[in-house]
Amino acid sequence: MDHRLNELFGIDHPIVQAPMAGASTPALAAAVSNGGGLGSLGCAMMTPVEIRAAIREVRRLTDRPFNINLFAYTPADLDPMRVAKMRERLAPYYAAAGAGEVPDVPVPKSNFDAQLAVILDERVPVFSFTFGMPPTQLIAAAQQNGATVVGTATTVAEAQALQQAGVDAVIAQGAEAGGHRGTFMGSFEDALIGTMALVPQMASAVSLPVIAAGGIMDGRGIVAALALGAAGAALGSAFLACPESAIHPAHRAALLKAEETMTTVTRTLTGRPVRTLRNRLTTDLAPHLDEIPPYPQQIPLARTLATAAAKAGNYDFLPMLTGQGLRLMREEPAAALFARLLRETEETRKRLSP
Repeated sequence: MDHRLNELFGIDHPIVQAPMAGASTPALAAAVSNGGGLGSLGCAMMTPVEIRAAIREVRRLTDRPFNINLFAYTPADLDPMRVAKMRERLAPYYAAAGAGEVPDVPVPKSNFDAQLAVILDERVPVFSFTFGMPPTQLIAAAQQNGATVVGTATTVAEAQALQQAGVDAVIAQGAEAGGHRGTFMGSFEDALIGTMALVPQMASAVSLPVIAAGGIMDGRGIVAALALGAAGAALGSAFLACPESAIHPAHRAALLKAEETMTTVTRTLTGRPVRTLRNRLTTDLAPHLDEIPPYPQQIPLARTLATAAAKAGNYDFLPMLTGQGLRLMREEPAAALFARLLRETEETRKRLSP
């Protein structure tokens, strides 16, 4: 066993609950941290005020280490032509859903600096990021403020860049992972590398502890990740069906009856590649990818439609992010699931012992 992750984070078990912005909650993060793993809270979609309140709620629920995650990226310039075309494309769906007019898109701006300022002020134990790489001085500032810093990589080259930037650990996001792709060097298509292929290459290429992510749903997957050279495993989709998760009830119900072939990686929901269950929006917009505004300009266009349609009981447009291991998803409280993961991991290790 590689114990570096336990020592780095101050945890008992090398299991990380993935941040999952929009799905994770303080209750979910605290349940995992209280179990001896690293609970995480995805705060990228929150305002600085909301982030501060969420951090303090996590601290109310646990005195163990936890992780706060942000999206590190530079918003693309507003693309009025694409926005106009997409508004035109979505208008019939809005009319059918009784959702009124398609909203316009505000000028994109980054909230990262203000969000990070709260994280520094609150002195969180672990700070992680995805979508890119903050300036090295910001990474150093977080570390000097007591945080362990973790970056997300989808290729060996990205992991090496993160190591050079000074992070403390790196998440190896395999192609099976649900949610947004973290690729920040090259095309996301070239970075769709399976977890089993990615982890050993990354572990051999960098000296940092590597956290395997993507398709890991139970103790077997955790042991496999450790055998491949990872110092720990990150599980996201495994926790989506927990009652502490913030996903829509229809999302939860769809996940529990879905098959692994039902996911796709698409830009239709947010403008950035994301693994999700297929729905009407991902299918209908697939032939029109060249019209989709860049992230995050597609979000208000698609989200408003999803909200209005869901209120009417129509879930054709609901984003349902998930990874490919969804047949192994279990609907139980997060604490019970984490305890089960520990039992399964130990049972698998014993079964494989001479």
